[in-house]
Amino acid sequence: MRSHSPGVPVRIRAVRLARLTRWLIGKREKLWWVVGGSAALTLILLSCSSMESGHAIVAPPSIPGAEFVGSDECATCHDTIVRDFRTASHARLKAQGDNAKSMGCETCHGPGSLHVKGGGDRSKIVNPRKSPTTCFQCHTDVRSSFDLPHHHPVVEGKVSCTDCHNPHKGDAIKGGGTNMPQSVKGGSIAMLGPNGACLQCHVSQRGPYVFEHEAIREGCITCHSPHGSVNQKLLTQRSANLCLKCHFQQQTSDGKILISDSDHTSRIQQGTCWSAGCHEAVHGSQVNQHFRY
Repeated sequence: MRSHSPGVPVRIRAVRLARLTRWLIGKREKLWWVVGGSAALTLILLSCSSMESGHAIVAPPSIPGAEFVGSDECATCHDTIVRDFRTASHARLKAQGDNAKSMGCETCHGPGSLHVKGGGDRSKIVNPRKSPTTCFQCHTDVRSSFDLPHHHPVVEGKVSCTDCHNPHKGDAIKGGGTNMPQSVKGGSIAMLGPNGACLQCHVSQRGPYVFEHEAIREGCITCHSPHGSVNQKLLTQRSANLCLKCHFQQQTSDGKILISDSDHTSRIQQGTCWSAGCHEAVHGSQVNQHFRY
């Protein structure tokens, strides 16, 4: 009779245990995928059903003791704003039906009963121009942009959302594809072009220039992030990488770096295109087609 080695059953048990462990791990991963997928599907369905049923996703601002009165009541004093609101980008967000109670103005300004009773008491209504909190309730992605190292001073109270955006009439971005006269910072009315919102404050970049940077025609946001950026001057990219998005770089077999058929091998190592003593007039120049000055 053959004698069995005492180590054989131990090895068999070890092999079986390893197989069982792998099987359990595989089942656990599949289980997590099923649970995660089910949760995501449930969230999507709930979101869709909420929107289809007209339920409010974001609650309007609250004013202690005030009740909603409806936009028709607002029109008794602010008739022009209420009339033009139908053309605004924000008008498309207005809920329909009796449950909405024609609530357009109070979605952002809060319930207006105390404001009405006070004869237009400004302390009894929310003014998003003075505080961007109301705007941030919906525009949460924009709120995070103002936490970046370089941003427009909106949260500091030096700039308002309405300095650049039209909440009540036309395109939400001032100058964004409309020929309608628009209010500009300071209270006056002007016809704004595509870059009009930016040029209200950045007047030195307005031009006209004899030699204009073509990127200006594409819009300021070609190079700048309007709300905030990790880069100085709100640039979308840092260093020469910003310029190389449009200005093709070619490296030859002999190691030369050509940009616009000009040898930049030594120049590109000196710094950014606009700070290395070269293209300093980056928005446009009156005397030099290469924007040197």
